[in-house]
Amino acid sequence: MLEQALQYAHQNREHFLNELENFLAIPSISTDPEHGTDMQKAAEWAATQLRSIGMNNVQIMPTGGHPVVYGEWLQAGTRATTVMIYGHYDVQPPDPLELWTTPPFEAAVRGDNLYARGSADMKGQVIASLKAVEAVMRTGDMPINLKWLIEGEEEIGSEHLDDFIKNHGELLTCDFCLNMDAGILGEDKPSITTGLRGLAYFELRVYGPSKDLHSGLYGGTVHNPAQALAELIAGMHDKNGRVTLPGFYDKVRKLSKKERRDFARLPITGKEIKQQSGVPALWGEPNFTPAERLGARPTLEVNGLLSGFTGVGSKTVLPAWAMAKISCRLVPDQTPEETIKQLKKYLKEHAPRDIKWELDYLHGAGAALTATDNVGVKALSKALETIWGKKPYFPREGGSIGVVVQLQKHLGVESVLSGFGLPDCDAHSPNEKLHLPTWYKGIDALIHFIYNLKA
Repeated sequence: MLEQALQYAHQNREHFLNELENFLAIPSISTDPEHGTDMQKAAEWAATQLRSIGMNNVQIMPTGGHPVVYGEWLQAGTRATTVMIYGHYDVQPPDPLELWTTPPFEAAVRGDNLYARGSADMKGQVIASLKAVEAVMRTGDMPINLKWLIEGEEEIGSEHLDDFIKNHGELLTCDFCLNMDAGILGEDKPSITTGLRGLAYFELRVYGPSKDLHSGLYGGTVHNPAQALAELIAGMHDKNGRVTLPGFYDKVRKLSKKERRDFARLPITGKEIKQQSGVPALWGEPNFTPAERLGARPTLEVNGLLSGFTGVGSKTVLPAWAMAKISCRLVPDQTPEETIKQLKKYLKEHAPRDIKWELDYLHGAGAALTATDNVGVKALSKALETIWGKKPYFPREGGSIGVVVQLQKHLGVESVLSGFGLPDCDAHSPNEKLHLPTWYKGIDALIHFIYNLKA
């Protein structure tokens, strides 16, 4: 049965690619209310796909925001493993449009890559999962039970998914979740992500005068909110790159010797990071390697700044206010709730009396770790080794995936994290791309993964 499924996948690669291109053509931008119709269209498209490959009880289920697509196949028997396959159908905005070589929602193949918004993150991964299951369903008996959870709010923090999972615990019961939203370290570096950092995201506003002022008449007498904000932000790190929020590191787990050896094995070098990012030199805590800083250390980053006049030409104002978007990446045992308190305490201690400030907490997620002896990790590890011819790496991902923590918290369900997007796929950036040879190998690996779980 395994060989027939692989043969089916190889014979239908062009068909699989066409299906992906159709999915990518839907501009399902979850953060933009003007794309509400497109979000519904994408959910319906995913539901139709599930029905077409033989899934049962397929539903488009409402949430407080964009809907969740659910489906199941539970005919492998009570002794068979039940796997939930997670995905999301929403994508990031394509801006700035002028930097795209081809239109973001018109898939274009150039060389070995397919370019389109959502190709790597994560419509390509959703299609890979769908088509691996299709190949098994079309050529034999599915040896495992399946449940599908495909949401439409991952790119905006999975805001309503928490309540959905909490309210549908029985429906979503499973042995583990397969989540292909993490990617791999390189086209020749198969990997399974065993950890995710959490997130706490804020908007900080600093206020000074009641209106913009003439900088010549008031400069030097009224504290400029833009300068005050810059001073506050500058003080949030020390000279070694450590975050200075009170108590920020109190609950950060120390890395064991084994964990540090595992990080040392990863093919992540400072030289490679400089090449990928385009920076002249790396920055950060000197007592930790780049791989450790990316996967096991917490951070505080400024994501955006806004104040005063930013148009063409000159306008000499002392602005009335300044704003910064700030995110903290969190590691196990840190929580968004504690980070809120720490940032507020820092601001109370350091903000000058001649300005006012407001801090809004926008959204967040906890950190997560997955054990390498998990049955799903073992099955996927064996599958990746079969296809790539080498043992996979086990990195920790620096980003956050809300559903992983939500499933852990409400259902006690662990997630197996991988995917077939590459580090240079430019997810969230113009010219996002999916490396097709890696994607096709990934579909083969998922077919092996399914059969590796056969009871």
